[in-house]
Amino acid sequence: MRDPIRIAIIEDQRNTREGLAALIGGSPGMEVAAQYRSGEEALGDIKTRRPGVVLTDLGLPGMSGTEVVAHLRELLPGTPILVLTVHGEDQHVFDALCAGACGYLLKDIEPARLLAAIQEVHSGGAPMSPEIARRVVAMFQKFASPKSGESGLSARELEVVNLLADGDSYKACADRLGVSIDTVRFHVRRIYERLHVHSRSAAVSKAMRRGWIR
Repeated sequence: MRDPIRIAIIEDQRNTREGLAALIGGSPGMEVAAQYRSGEEALGDIKTRRPGVVLTDLGLPGMSGTEVVAHLRELLPGTPILVLTVHGEDQHVFDALCAGACGYLLKDIEPARLLAAIQEVHSGGAPMSPEIARRVVAMFQKFASPKSGESGLSARELEVVNLLADGDSYKACADRLGVSIDTVRFHVRRIYERLHVHSRSAAVSKAMRRGWIR
């Protein structure tokens, strides 16, 4: 007999969290490994729970869901992360998938489909709500064959590198973009990786040479 899939749930809304736990706990072949109300709470404990799948919201208090996904990817590199959220906007989808999410579902999903998606992601799949799948295809078609002169940075990363070029501090960037400082740091790390640089000045210099600075 196969061991049940152990699922860790990260969800700040108590009713939603408990509803998910009841659904998963009552399903054959699955069990709840842990429940967390925030990313900070999860990151401090989740490794000891050895989950087979992490199910996380994006609209979390404190650390954003995208940051949580990125930290989980480093903390649990072999564990698939499945996003379950109300946020279906392109930027949320793009950021979460780039951070390491293996699937992306909207919260209006039917319970049976959610359970099937957990099985799917645990088996190596990448389940997505139909609306999200369409958006991903559209984004892929948009960025797969960039025109000459286009950057390999996301729209938000271009905003960040322009603010850095203006001399803004991480806090000033965060205030102007309406995000946390940790989110700005996450985007800066991604910018460094994409541009193959290791400093703010090098990133700005390369962006200027490529004509990405407004």
